[in-house]
Amino acid sequence: MTRELNRHEAREVAVQLLYQMDINQESLEENLEVLKSEQPELILEESFLLELLEGTYEKLEEIDNTINNNVIDWKVDRMGKVDRNIIRLAMYEILFKDDIPVAVSINEAVELAKSFSDEKSANFINGILGKLVDALDLEREEGE
Repeated sequence: MTRELNRHEAREVAVQLLYQMDINQESLEENLEVLKSEQPELILEESFLLELLEGTYEKLEEIDNTINNNVIDWKVDRMGKVDRNIIRLAMYEILFKDDIPVAVSINEAVELAKSFSDEKSANFINGILGKLVDALDLEREEGE
């Protein structure tokens, strides 16, 4: 039985795979093969998950440089691996996915931090993303 992930589930799997790639230093293709073998029911072709993974992976250097150049006192390599991969994913969405509002990307990142880490990480990620959005002069939804 095959299964397509909703957007939140896709983000959860994307963070897990980005974290895995951060640790094992293997290519996206190699890590996708592991994912396919562990969860063969997932529909990956033309999925939101695959779009997030390929996009974040392809733009990783640009994303890391954007973070490093716009956040004082925090470099990507000093961040915890879970936190930095949540931030990378959110920054991919913010910078390259015009169909997703900035506020949605930030809120999803905070929720991912609560799922994979703790409230302290959620606050850290919210703060870093807020600083990046302000530094890059990106639009946020009203109420932020």
